[in-house]
Order: sequence, then C-alpha cells, then structure tokens
Amino acid sequence: MPAVPSSESTPRPVPMRDLLAACAAAAAVSTPPPAPEPPREETAVRREAA
Repeated sequence: MPAVPSSESTPRPVPMRDLLAACAAAAAVSTPPPAPEPPREETAVRREAA
C-alpha cells in the first residue's frame, strides 16, 4: 500500500471563528423538533446497550 502523506492523515486546524460561524449557520438553518423525545425510548436504548 502506498504511504499516506502526513498532510492527509492529519486534518488542518480550523479557526475558532470559522467553527463558530459554521455552527451558527447550521443552528439558524436547522429547525428544532416540536417536542423532546419521550424518556421511554432513552431508557429502552440504555437497557439494550447495557
């Protein structure tokens, strides 16, 4: 297998302002659910995982 350059194996750091801008844009576009998920599903998932 060919060697992978270090530039591809390690992603470049993203400036904090760009990260915050991306998060703000995603939060503005995405619509929150009308109601939170019922706790019954959460306990069921936790029991399956345990």
